[in-house]
Amino acid sequence: MLTTRFVDGAPCWIDVATPDPEGAASFYRALFGWSYRSAGPEGGGYGFLERAGRIVAGCAPPAGGQDPAGWTVYFQCSDADATAEAVRKARGSVPAPPVTVGEQGRSAVLADQMGAAFGVWQPGRREGLESAGEAGSLCWAELYTPDIARAAAFYHAVLGWETSAVSFPGGVYTSVSPQGAGEEGAFGGMVPLADDPVEADGSRPHWLPYIGAEDPDAVVARAAELGGRVRMPATSIPGVGRLARLEDPYGARFAVLRGDPRET
Repeated sequence: MLTTRFVDGAPCWIDVATPDPEGAASFYRALFGWSYRSAGPEGGGYGFLERAGRIVAGCAPPAGGQDPAGWTVYFQCSDADATAEAVRKARGSVPAPPVTVGEQGRSAVLADQMGAAFGVWQPGRREGLESAGEAGSLCWAELYTPDIARAAAFYHAVLGWETSAVSFPGGVYTSVSPQGAGEEGAFGGMVPLADDPVEADGSRPHWLPYIGAEDPDAVVARAAELGGRVRMPATSIPGVGRLARLEDPYGARFAVLRGDPRET
């Protein structure tokens, strides 16, 4: 699982682009207890979602060219410009070139060869999220892709990731970790898009953030009450835990997870 001891290649930030930041903030407040704080007049409509006074995500209106709503997972890098150039060389694309965010850092939105968008963050004064790997904050990230081998090669070239095959009672899972971190440092995984009936519903390749939840069933019920969509009800996976996949009222997809290898 994730921590806030960020290293290059590890997830360090998430944000949701939404046509209604106020409405989205209200939804996630009722779902996870998150509060909203504006970044101020210079923030261009950007704001922070917080839990117990710690930042767990960002929230903003969609930027030009983005989908109307959606979550973006950002990975730490030491040089956003060099990473963007590495993406170009690896035949990916750069939808939003690197920009400086005041003294906080430098960010970019990139896309892999198959079109899955992701962000990178070169830390300045801000390292990243202030809470991760616990209930109510980012705890895992998955890439749904049509070609795992090709994706693994791309992200290894761009971010130095290492992959490993992890066996569990339901099959084999491709886990992902920063270079040199080993399986203990895994922060997410890659899943064949065509093999997943929930994500292969006409979706293009994409990243899906997981939020830790002490009671996924209660989160699912509450999300439905709040106008969200239940894409996959709470399900136990042996060796993993109990998880569910959801969509907020504006179409942004995410998942919740209570990790527990004993889950049956």
